[in-house]
Amino acid sequence: MPRQARLDAPGVLQHVIARGIEKTRIFSDELDYRFFIKRLGELLEENHLDCFAWVLLPNHFHLLLRTGPIPLATFMRRLMTSYATHYNRRHKRSGHLFQNRYKSFVCEEDPYFLELVRYIHLNPLRSGLVKNLEALKRYPWCGFGVLMGSHKNSWQEVDEVLKYFGNQVGEARATYRKFMEDGIKQGRRPELSGGGLTHRNKDTKSLLKIKEQSLEDSHDPRILGGANFRKKIFASLQQFEEKNALRMDLKDLTEKVATWSNLSTTDITSGSKRTQIVRARAVLSYLAIRLKRMKAIELADFLNVSPSAISKCVLSGEKVVKEYPGSFSK
Repeated sequence: MPRQARLDAPGVLQHVIARGIEKTRIFSDELDYRFFIKRLGELLEENHLDCFAWVLLPNHFHLLLRTGPIPLATFMRRLMTSYATHYNRRHKRSGHLFQNRYKSFVCEEDPYFLELVRYIHLNPLRSGLVKNLEALKRYPWCGFGVLMGSHKNSWQEVDEVLKYFGNQVGEARATYRKFMEDGIKQGRRPELSGGGLTHRNKDTKSLLKIKEQSLEDSHDPRILGGANFRKKIFASLQQFEEKNALRMDLKDLTEKVATWSNLSTTDITSGSKRTQIVRARAVLSYLAIRLKRMKAIELADFLNVSPSAISKCVLSGEKVVKEYPGSFSK
């Protein structure tokens, strides 16, 4: 079964986590931290993403972003590749620096936005890097100090966070600090770092005011939010995906489907009746016929099947695409 793709669409809140391979360090000294922060700021501005919370720890980092017109995957690839190149060159090492793929979770802004800001900024304290909030305020590799006025950077969205805590900066910072103090008592909060609502308990449910959940709700570990939010996200993803598919030619589409299905493009165009190939061929047929308005006879010739088989492929392919939203975005 192909793995589920990361979900991505413009204007959604994303909690992103990336770790060092085999839990190894990814930041060895101040120069590493500073290079990462500089590159992060450059790419946020170039790709039009908003960053509300961030923290760098010795072996991993967290970001809370709102996506823009550029796919999150493009932004993260540029960030992680440029940093890994820097790190390997400086420390005379080779090979992968990061563990597999980064993790990202689409998050419902109300009620999760402030909870995620707090969760991310408390990481140095929870991990024992600092002892209290005063020390956390001085920790230079975390957005908490920026919100509290101890540090500055041009790319962190300070005002959009502080506006929830007061109209005046001093009042907002004092209230935000109290909010952080209350968060220390809550512990590690695993439901905010992956797995979404499967980890929720009665306290979290009350705290986050999630009312529409039921045992029958479908769960998606890539989404942190309620049932109505999930439906909205899937609808947005389908529109986003269709627009991207329209911009691809048939060769691009075939390569995209091949990557998703762990097949080669030759497999997909072979005419084989192997289950995995039939499934991939169905997806390609749906994308090519319904979205790109290709003629069935042309596609049939490309896929080495009969024109009558294409209509069946389109119907089954549509079901697969809806089952794996986000898998075929450019």
